[in-house]
Amino acid sequence: MAHSTRSLASPAVVSVRLSPTSPQRQPPPIRFRLLARPGRRRDNKGGADRVVIPREGPAGQLPHSSAARMAARGLLLLHRRGYSASALAAAEDMVISSLRRLPSTPLAIPPPFPTRPQCIDAPPGPRPPPPPTALLSAADRLRGFFLLKLPGRASLHRALSSTGLDASTALSPEVLPDVVNPGDLGGAATVAFFEWAVANSDPPPSVHTCNIVIRALGRKKFFDFLNDALQIMRRNSVIPDLTTLEIIVDSLVAARHVSRAVEVLSTDQFGFGIGKACHRKEALAILIGCLCRRSHVGLASSLLQVARKELLGLDNHVYNYVMGGWARLGNVDKMQEVWTKLQEDGLLPDEVSHCHLIEALGRAGRTEDALRVFENMVHVTYGPTAMAYNALIFNFISIGDLDKCIKYYKDMLDKNCPPNIDTYFKMIKAFLKERRVADALQMFEDMLARGVLPNTGVITSFIEPLCTFGLPHAALMIYKKSRKAGCVISLKAYKLLLERHAKFGKSGIVLNIWEEMQECGYQPDKEIYEFIVNGLCNVGKVDAAVSVVEESLRNGFCLGRIVYSKLNNKLLEMDKIETAYNLFKKVKVARALTNSRNYCRANAGT
Repeated sequence: MAHSTRSLASPAVVSVRLSPTSPQRQPPPIRFRLLARPGRRRDNKGGADRVVIPREGPAGQLPHSSAARMAARGLLLLHRRGYSASALAAAEDMVISSLRRLPSTPLAIPPPFPTRPQCIDAPPGPRPPPPPTALLSAADRLRGFFLLKLPGRASLHRALSSTGLDASTALSPEVLPDVVNPGDLGGAATVAFFEWAVANSDPPPSVHTCNIVIRALGRKKFFDFLNDALQIMRRNSVIPDLTTLEIIVDSLVAARHVSRAVEVLSTDQFGFGIGKACHRKEALAILIGCLCRRSHVGLASSLLQVARKELLGLDNHVYNYVMGGWARLGNVDKMQEVWTKLQEDGLLPDEVSHCHLIEALGRAGRTEDALRVFENMVHVTYGPTAMAYNALIFNFISIGDLDKCIKYYKDMLDKNCPPNIDTYFKMIKAFLKERRVADALQMFEDMLARGVLPNTGVITSFIEPLCTFGLPHAALMIYKKSRKAGCVISLKAYKLLLERHAKFGKSGIVLNIWEEMQECGYQPDKEIYEFIVNGLCNVGKVDAAVSVVEESLRNGFCLGRIVYSKLNNKLLEMDKIETAYNLFKKVKVARALTNSRNYCRANAGT
C-alpha cells in the first residue's frame, strides 16, 4: 500500500515513496530537483526540493510511465509557481492517485547484451551504383567536381570516374561542348578533364572531337594550355590537322595576338611541323584567311606580297581572301591592286572575285558600276547564279534600299535561279531591322515553301527581334511554321517566346509552348518557371501558379524574390491566406537550401 509523507518542519521538501510488498531490491528512484520557493526554508541539507518516484518494480508493482511523469510535472509546476500548502497537498494526492491508477502489467525484459561485440556489417561486395541525379545533367555532373578543387591528378580522375559516366559519353558531341564551353572552367581544369577523357576512351576520339576542346581553350584565351592539350592528343595517337591549326590561329587573331599568330608559322610553336608534314603554302593560306576575316587586311596583303616573292604557287583562294577583306571595307583601289597581282601571276578572276568586286563597288557608293559588273557576269561570263544575285542584293541591303532587293529577288526567281539560305537570311534580317514584319513573314513562308530549311541559330535570330517590339503574334507564327516544317527550336527561342507571351498575359499559349518544349526534350529551369508564374499571375490564375511553384521546388529550383512576391501579393488580395502561408513555408525551406548550395559552391576548397 502506497502512502505519502510530508515534513511539517520543512514544507519545501516533498517526497513520495512506495513501499514494496516484496523484499526484492528496488532500482534507484528518479529524483527531480526543484528550485526552492523564495522565502521558504530549505531542508537540513540546504538543497533544493525533491520529488522521488520509483522507476519500476517487479511484477504486480507500480511501474514508471508517462502518466506518473505528467503528474510529477504538475507538482513541479505548482512548486515553481509558488502555490499554497493546500494546493501542494492536493497535488501530492493527485500524484498518488495517478500512480494507483496505472496498470500493473510488467515491462518486457530486454534481451541481454552480447558478451562480445558482434560485427553487423555486410560482407564486402561490389559497390552499388550511384543514385540517379535527376536535377543535374551529364555535363553538370562532370563539371561539379572542379568546384571541389580536389588535390592531385589521381583524386580528380577517381572523382570523374565515380560519376557513372564513361569517357565515351563525356566525349560525345552532346556532352563535351556543354562541359568545356560555358561557365568559368579554367584552363588547367579543362586540360585535366580532357586528359581523363582521352586516356580512358576506347577507341581514341577523333580529331573533330578534340578540336572542340582546342576551340574552347582558344575562345577563353587559355593559350598557355594549348600545347598541353596538343601533347595529350599526340600521346593518344590523335594527330592534329589543318583544322586544328586554323582554330589556333583564328583564336590568336581574334584575341588581338596577331604577332603571335604570325610566329606560329615561323617558329612552329605548337609542333605542327610546318614545312614538313604541313605544307607552308596551306599554312600561309590559313593565316591570311584568318587575318582577313578579322579585318587585318593590311597585314594579310603584306604576307601575300612575301608569299609571291617566295614563289609558293598561290591559288585563287588566297587572292580571294584578300579581295574579300578589302571589299568589306569598301576600298576599291586596294582591291584592284590585288586583282592586278592575280592576273600577273597567270591566274584568272573567278566568280568569287567578281562578287567581291560588286560588293566593293556597292559599299563605295558606285551602284551603277556594280550593276554593270553584275550584268556582265549574268549575260556574258557565268550566267545567272545565286552568288552573283546575292552580291547585288547584299549591296542594296547595305545602303538600305529594300525595294531594289525585292526587285532583284523576283528577277532571280523569273530566271530559274533558286535562292539559297544566305539570300533569305539577309533579306529577312533586313526586313526585321526596318520593322517590316509582313514582308519578313512572307519571305519566311516562301523560304519554307521552296524547301530551304533554316537551322536552329537562324530561327532564333528571327524570333529574337520580334520579341522586342509589338505583339508576339509574328514570333509565334515563325515558331509554329518552323516546328511544322521539322526544324529544331533552340532553348533560347523557347525562353524568348515564354517571356514575351507571359508579359502579354497569354497564359494558354504559354502553357502550350511549355508542353511542346518538354516534348522536344528540354528541361525547364528557374528562368522558365519564373516566366510561367509571371504569366499566370498576370491573368489571375493563382492556383495554377502555385502548382507551378510547387513543381519548381520539387525539381530543385527556388524562384526569385520578385516573382514570388508578386504571387504572394496576388494570393493575399484574393484572401487565400492559408495557401499563401503554406507556400511561404515551402519557399522558405527551398531558399535556405539554395543559399546553402550557393555558399558551398562559392567557397568550395577554401
